[in-house]
Amino acid sequence: MTDQLARWSQATRYIDMWVDPDDDPRNNEGPSPDGELATLQEALTNYRLTLRMKCEGLNPEQLARRSVPPSTMSLLGLVRHLARVERDWRNWISDGDPLPKLYGGREADFDGAVAEQSVVDAAYDDLEREQAATDAALAQHPDLGERLGRDGIAVRELLVHRLDEYARHCGHADLLRECIDGRVGQ
Repeated sequence: MTDQLARWSQATRYIDMWVDPDDDPRNNEGPSPDGELATLQEALTNYRLTLRMKCEGLNPEQLARRSVPPSTMSLLGLVRHLARVERDWRNWISDGDPLPKLYGGREADFDGAVAEQSVVDAAYDDLEREQAATDAALAQHPDLGERLGRDGIAVRELLVHRLDEYARHCGHADLLRECIDGRVGQ
């Protein structure tokens, strides 16, 4: 007997894929989006779906499982972290008082990612709410060159930063999921 997990994929056509192309909600048959804004938004939607897919089918203990010491990273921590940064991004584009921190101090998003169903449910609720609020705030500014907030950040820069954040953490999610049950795929 070995502690080594067997690597596996749900895909049957391409073993390096997470699911078969016909079952992949990120696949878009047809023309690509028109324009820079639509392209950025579609890429963000796909990364958001990827994160959810990497977490599907896991119980609270698996979602809260830390990668390797001393890291506090877990899939649940990533969900909470991305909810927190969605809120923080709204502070970048606002001239008003900053919104309160979602989970408290530094690293609280990861430290508070404990194996309880109520924490998992709250994390997903927080993520959906914060994503929708940031999307709504940015929808008021369709000009990608418009500069917002006290620091004058361009809408384009914020959208690219969001893509970068989700892409980086989807890579982490790949490795975390493989450590949990051996499932692989892009």
